[in-house]
Amino acid sequence: MKDYKTNNLRNVGIIGHSSSGKTALSEALLYCTKTIDRLGKIEEGTTVSDYDVEEKKRGISLSTSVIPLEYNDKKINLVDMPGYFDFIGEEIQGIRAVDVAMIVVCGAAGIQVGTEKAWEYCNKAKLPRSFFINKLDRENSNYDQVLMKLKDKFGITVVPIQYPIGKESDFSGVIDIIKRKAHIYDKKSKRVEITDIPIELLDKVEECKQMIMEAVAETDEELLDKYFSEGELSDEEVYKGLIKGCTTGEIAPVMCGSSLEVMGMDLLIEDIIECFPSPDKITVSSLQNLNDNNYEKVRITDNAPFSAFIFKTIADPFVGKLSIFRVLTGKALSDSTVYNSSKEKIEKMSNLYFLRGKNQLTTKEVIAGDIGAVAKLQYTATGDTLCDSNYKVIYEPMIFPEPVMSMAVLPKSKGDEDKISSALGKLLEEDPTFKISRDMENAETIISGVGETHLEVIASKLKNKFGAEVVLQSPKVPYRETIKGIADVQGKHKKQSGGHGQYGDVKIKFEPRSDYNDELQFVDQVVGGVVPRNYILAVEKGLRECIQHGVLARYPVIRLKATLHDGSYHPVDSSEMAFKIAASLAYKKGMEIAKPILLEPIMHLEVMVPGEYMGDVIGDINKKRGRVLGMEPVEGMEMVTAEVPMSEMFKYATDLRSLSQARGSFRATFERYEEVPPVEVEKIIENARKLKDIKNEAL
Repeated sequence: MKDYKTNNLRNVGIIGHSSSGKTALSEALLYCTKTIDRLGKIEEGTTVSDYDVEEKKRGISLSTSVIPLEYNDKKINLVDMPGYFDFIGEEIQGIRAVDVAMIVVCGAAGIQVGTEKAWEYCNKAKLPRSFFINKLDRENSNYDQVLMKLKDKFGITVVPIQYPIGKESDFSGVIDIIKRKAHIYDKKSKRVEITDIPIELLDKVEECKQMIMEAVAETDEELLDKYFSEGELSDEEVYKGLIKGCTTGEIAPVMCGSSLEVMGMDLLIEDIIECFPSPDKITVSSLQNLNDNNYEKVRITDNAPFSAFIFKTIADPFVGKLSIFRVLTGKALSDSTVYNSSKEKIEKMSNLYFLRGKNQLTTKEVIAGDIGAVAKLQYTATGDTLCDSNYKVIYEPMIFPEPVMSMAVLPKSKGDEDKISSALGKLLEEDPTFKISRDMENAETIISGVGETHLEVIASKLKNKFGAEVVLQSPKVPYRETIKGIADVQGKHKKQSGGHGQYGDVKIKFEPRSDYNDELQFVDQVVGGVVPRNYILAVEKGLRECIQHGVLARYPVIRLKATLHDGSYHPVDSSEMAFKIAASLAYKKGMEIAKPILLEPIMHLEVMVPGEYMGDVIGDINKKRGRVLGMEPVEGMEMVTAEVPMSEMFKYATDLRSLSQARGSFRATFERYEEVPPVEVEKIIENARKLKDIKNEAL
């Protein structure tokens, strides 16, 4: 690649609803600039950005791809991000690498949930945004209708700078409103003819031009005065104002075309260059200067010591870890030594690359504003800051959503546990939105993520990337047992078969703890030394071992009070072991008499959902044996607070997405244990018996 200055770079994030044509748009732009000589297709798995095996299989983007292209001495870094909601983490990472987001909207489907969410993400990140109305060659596509809905939904910042010629199958070109020129396309040869605007569209184009000038004038007092006095602005002033308005978020330019037919791509590239800000016009989010601990805002510039932000990591089983970064000040140089201020470690940046999908293009340097990659950094992870050792700064970290769905990972082949554990660790470096935990009680490895598809993709990556095949299943519910009644029982262990015998005798009263504390409450009420002190400790130890398994379904026992009040011992035959056995006999007898019950974990649930879905959400909570505790408006949404059994919550991420058309979100935390309804008890006990039988067969 050529050497570029920061002002000749453009970093554009392609985001939007799933299947709006984002990957096809990236492909069309690569083809239009002759970066590739053959147009790849998603269905054939031949696109540059969707190169992963899983992406080809599913036909959707699963990870953020960087796709640089060159045009007229300018370099445009396209960052193609997934639209599927399970991969929101990839979008959060991609947004940190770009200066402008291009929200792709289907000309037929119009505004969808992903469009709204993309706008929200940009607002949160204070990222300039634009729109590309795609698929205008499709049946039922309507540019004017989509434009009107965008303006209604997102306000007057939405300004059209392009207008289509014809619609649906008659879509034949795109008008550059500012330059007042029509780009007519030949679908067969993919050639473009630049001509005058068709007469029937002159009035429409004039109307759009006035909208642009009004929007631009609003961004600058001088331009506003000129527009009021003369009623017109020059093209140069319009472009200057568009860049300023786009940078501040006051203007969201709207472009259009058909990525599949490569129509409108040449004009789109020109407008990206002429209307979008270069990195040096952007003020980076705040950083902390570690020399004086002050927080400050910085502009992207070459004239400063080196600093860069790692926004993504790729775990490759062959190449190793690949860290993708954006240089924010100075230059990244090959074979240089840098400081990781997040980890307080020195790193060696050996070989630097530009990425284009899966291809790595070697480079000696990466300038401020540009996106590069480096392999095999020892300590560096996603979200870290790399900098010059004399310029110690830390950039604002990325905030990822907490996982909302968990599944147990079981190896398909015995002996694969270590391989799976190692592979999961590598995938964890790649994906900050999933977590790994170990359920010691049930000896299960649990992976938690954003949704069902997210976890399925992780399982597929384990197989395709690391050769570790797994089965996903719902985690086991950590039920508990306790008692409702009281039992005063004797446990006596006596064994004499000649020689040294065994003797232990205890009387223990079992009852529920009145303070609802989960721990075993052991009370020593022995008087007169009927049970010696060292054997009392053995009784307590024996009971603590016993409560690991209850009498109903062998779940741990909680909220139990055990009072040792009497017993006897033999001066020769008694031992600690004999008294532990006596305690276990008393425990078993006492638990069976004292009305044992099953307890289930109850989750505290907070659901954020638009008001129109409230009824469906509440109805679903009731079906899940939940109790709605309250409702209140929060930031234009409704928050439903409820308590729901954990056993009903494993697929709630999928259920809520379906109920709310993906507009809802939720948070669930453990609240307490509560008695299982009688109708559910038999099912749980039966399942526990089956699991026990399976384990016994395996042994």
